[in-house]
Amino acid sequence: MKHVLSCEQYTRESLEELYNLADDIANNPEKYKNVLADKIIATMFFEPSTRTRLSFETAILKLGAKLISTENAASNSSSRKGESIEDTINVVQQYADAIVMRHSDDHAAEKAAKIAKVPILNAGSGKGEHPTQALLDVYTIRKHKGKIDGLKVAILGDLMYGRTIHSLIKLLSLYNNIEIYGLSKKEFALPGKYVDMLNERKVKYTVCHSFDDIPTDVDVMYHTRIQSERFEGDFGKEEFIINKEVLNNFSKDTLVLHPLPRLEEISTDIDDDPRALYFEQAANGVPIRMSLFLKAFEIK
Repeated sequence: MKHVLSCEQYTRESLEELYNLADDIANNPEKYKNVLADKIIATMFFEPSTRTRLSFETAILKLGAKLISTENAASNSSSRKGESIEDTINVVQQYADAIVMRHSDDHAAEKAAKIAKVPILNAGSGKGEHPTQALLDVYTIRKHKGKIDGLKVAILGDLMYGRTIHSLIKLLSLYNNIEIYGLSKKEFALPGKYVDMLNERKVKYTVCHSFDDIPTDVDVMYHTRIQSERFEGDFGKEEFIINKEVLNNFSKDTLVLHPLPRLEEISTDIDDDPRALYFEQAANGVPIRMSLFLKAFEIK
């Protein structure tokens, strides 16, 4: 049994193994369609989700497993009555062989894993981490760049509360000669603990104040929306918007990624640009999450 809790648990070797499995799943879907026919998997989303929930559930069904689901668990489960995460997990694991969970608590996945006798897969925990999103993000970059070593990656938008960013930089830091450029409003700057982590892992991190500070040959621009649900007050709209005019200042090989949903931070006028990969990125969630289930159940 293997949980998926944090990007801290991965090594370069385990990532490569996961990505090779995802490639095989994508290329040979028939080979895997009944692999989990004897399993029941529960998805519990205490926060809203479209791509993550549906791609997890698609992965479950493609592997032949049965699905039980609570979409709006914050209002439609006993947590509304005050039930603890631990009690919820203790109950649900009586019915399911694995649990996929999204929660507003930064440490929800760890709390669940401490008492779970079935695999826990973290589908997003507060402003902390979103490991499966980062896994598919790096997989998407790898597919298009053929490598991760030596890449220049710009992270934009909400670097303070954006859990996808926090997970992504942890995975990127496993590779060699990575350069990361952070562009955000000062209120949404990357927290110091993550800057310290990058420094400790010998990853060059540069704070940017405009698009002009990002190298024109940057390999990836990864934008995120302002996570308004995670703070009180109004910090206004996103200032740094990737549109056709902005993107044309960068290389023909610069990839544009976004975990979605987007607001105004990426203009629809680049949707047909071959560098805009956010919809393909979303599709890659299925083979990655199928791979994670196979790893969770230790199926070769």
